[in-house]
Amino acid sequence: MAGLLLASGRPLPALEKILASHALVHAAEGEIYRDVLRQAIAGGRLRGVEVAERDLDDHAARVLRRPADDLTRRVSAWGKALGPPWTQDEKRAALVAWIALAT
Repeated sequence: MAGLLLASGRPLPALEKILASHALVHAAEGEIYRDVLRQAIAGGRLRGVEVAERDLDDHAARVLRRPADDLTRRVSAWGKALGPPWTQDEKRAALVAWIALAT
């Protein structure tokens, strides 16, 4: 089982516009990584769960059958046990992994 957090942004514009914007270059880079991970998941014959970042809290509460604030507290507590870094990125990745395991 694998979990993949999807970007919440709009679809990328044409290549010329991406290359003209530093921010869009980074957004495109994120999409490349997600595409590579999708291919690895499929190639490894794993089941994958994809969750849009903007839907993560609601989706997690629904799938894990717990209030969103309880999930936030639990994931934050894991960081205290694991130590740094435990930024928002790690918290979101952990929550997606939890969803994947529960699916």
